Formats: sequence, structure tokens, C-alpha cells
Amino acid sequence: MTMSLGRRHVLAGLAGAPLAAAGPAAWAQGGLPLLTVWRDPNCGCCGGWLAHMRTAGFPVQDNVVPSPAPARRMLGIPADLLSCHAAQVGGFALEGHVPAAAVKRLLAERPAGVRGLAVPGMPLGSPGMEVPGQAPDTYDVIAFDAGQGRSIFMRFRGGEPI
Repeated sequence: MTMSLGRRHVLAGLAGAPLAAAGPAAWAQGGLPLLTVWRDPNCGCCGGWLAHMRTAGFPVQDNVVPSPAPARRMLGIPADLLSCHAAQVGGFALEGHVPAAAVKRLLAERPAGVRGLAVPGMPLGSPGMEVPGQAPDTYDVIAFDAGQGRSIFMRFRGGEPI
């Protein structure tokens, strides 16, 4: 059976928008906002990232789809920042293995003009990409806007900010 990202999936993904608009004070009462994820059924590292985000306190809606490309288009994720899964949280787009610490900072600060965060590629040691016995990569979490604007939001070595 083939699934597509239809209107119901898009609307379900946007369901967290009212809570996002309410801001951090509302989250303190009900916890962190819903993290809606779109991922390929054959990707093992996505499950590791979801476990990392759940451990950090995010409630997760896990959408297993043939391709996250329609969600990426809906969220406005730039093609040059792609990784293996797309997500939405608190009105922001996420792409790839963005650590929970970066997402929590994004939600707390809500920087003007930022559409989302991305960790392009699949850096070794990023959440969900841990390999026992292998040194983690140092990588940047990139903030992107609705145009072509990019900036380094945070830098990590493995799952730790540096």
C-alpha cells in the first residue's frame, strides 16, 4: 500500500501551531510542544533520534512515510540542508539529527526570521548516529530562514554543545 502526504497529514502536523503560538509559558504547564516527524520506514538512525527527543521530554507524532520530501516542501526546508528525516515543533521546521538542546534553545529564544534548524548529512555521533568505539564528529546546527539566509545556531561534538 502506498501512502502519500495528504491534507490530513499536513493538518495533523500543524496541530501543534496553537500551542506554539502560546509560547514557553504554556509549555511549562503541559510540557514541551508536540514534535511531528516524517521519516522513511527503512531508516534505523531516525528511531535513535526519536528516542533522543523523547528522552529530552518531547511528545512525538511519528509519521512513517515512503518519502519525507512532501513534508520538507511543506515546511520550506532548503534542499542543500537535507538529511534523513524532517520534523516540525513549535512552529519551526527541523531537518536531520538536530540535538534536543538546540531545539529547546530555539523554542526558548524564538529568533526573529528563523524558519528552522538543520543538521545536513548524518554526522557521526549526532543523536541517533552514535557508533560505539568511534569518535564523534564536530558539526554545526544551521539556522535557516524563508529565503537563502543561513547561520550557525550552535556547534556540537556528538550530542554535546561546544
